[in-house]
Amino acid sequence: MAKILIIDDERAIRNTLREILEYEEYQVEDIDNGPDALELIKKNEYDLILCDIKMNKMDGMEVLTEGLSIQPDLPFIMISGHGTVETAVEASKKGAFDFISKPPDLNRLLITVRNALERKNLVTETKVLKRKASKVREMLGQSSGIDRIKDTIERVAPTDARVLITGANGSGKELVARWLHEKSNRSNSQLIEVNCAAIPSELIESELFGHEKGSFTSAIKQRIGKFEQASGGTLFLDEIGDMSLSAQAKVLRALQENKVTRVGGEKEIDVDVRVIAATNKDLQKEIEAGNFRMDLYHRLSVILIHVPNLAERKDDIPLIAQNFCNEICQDYGIPVKTINEAAMQALQAMPWTGNIRELRNMIERLIILSDKVITDKDVRTFANPASATPLAENESAAAATNFDQFTNFQEYKDFAERDYIKYKLEKNNWNVSKTADDIDIQRSHLYSKIEKYGLKRAE
Repeated sequence: MAKILIIDDERAIRNTLREILEYEEYQVEDIDNGPDALELIKKNEYDLILCDIKMNKMDGMEVLTEGLSIQPDLPFIMISGHGTVETAVEASKKGAFDFISKPPDLNRLLITVRNALERKNLVTETKVLKRKASKVREMLGQSSGIDRIKDTIERVAPTDARVLITGANGSGKELVARWLHEKSNRSNSQLIEVNCAAIPSELIESELFGHEKGSFTSAIKQRIGKFEQASGGTLFLDEIGDMSLSAQAKVLRALQENKVTRVGGEKEIDVDVRVIAATNKDLQKEIEAGNFRMDLYHRLSVILIHVPNLAERKDDIPLIAQNFCNEICQDYGIPVKTINEAAMQALQAMPWTGNIRELRNMIERLIILSDKVITDKDVRTFANPASATPLAENESAAAATNFDQFTNFQEYKDFAERDYIKYKLEKNNWNVSKTADDIDIQRSHLYSKIEKYGLKRAE
């Protein structure tokens, strides 16, 4: 339900507009002056503002200018009993969506409101899509470890030096690799990624170097390998510590000679590739165990970048958590939720064995299951049992899950079903038909469940 704020010092106009808009099932608030209206805009998420131009305490044009400085994408419809072409043009120049004269024509008003709301939705969707399509996510953090990484990227990226990135799973190694490519002279060419741990050892050579038709049973046609695809750009070898020794030997040769040979082929193919590698393993120990070639290690580690665990930079958690919160709420098309100070402290107290990836999952879970303001109680309640132990003194992981609240299995099933349906509805922006298809039940059945559990769309 769209939320609209009416700003007008005439009570009769406010009442008329409220009656019309509430009849159309919009959520409406009204205020009689500009300064108080600006305070409301700072504190709340509105979808549309209807603002009078001539008011006592503050002129409507001033409200428009200051309101857009607070929320740049917030559509304003200006209304005035002394409307002229010049006034309408001035309002448009200052960023107003449209201008309506008093007394407002009912049909014109409703069409303008509908168009303004549609435009706001399109702006929001466009921002989400641009962020999803953008090459590189921002590297958030102000800790000394992150500052060192950013400084190293600035120095190393413009060169063709090979880089080995180390760090635990989920710590952000891939993001470092992307920034190295983005700031390099090869940024106009491709960044090709290969997850060495996800490819069976018998196929890794074919994946990296390609193969000729008939070179093995399933080779029904010629295939270009990742080294060739990345020529002119960057090849990112993720989890290189899981690569087989035979593949390591061929990678070493490719790095030494800048040439590759396809599996089953004889022709040497020149490649111009910058290689960036990453691993969550201690390669020195892998070398001692005979699982990794020392000569390849030295070829790859011209520059070493270690990405610290999230637990080692807990001061960065508030910034990262709020950024994820804003991002996920935008993706779900719901008002941005806030994380209070106690909740931030609770998040900082967690061990974060899964690092940034685990934090993002946690924030998404909190957004789905919490109210408008995320509290420390929410963090304790919805944390994974393994992560919940350090959140509060004398509170066990089992207590954090709060299974004792259920007197029987049916109660727990209802609880789980309610959360599942709520999650799917919010994921589909409360499109009931789409959600019903998604979870494979009749739409009428889903409506019954919504009514049964008292589910309501976040406002």
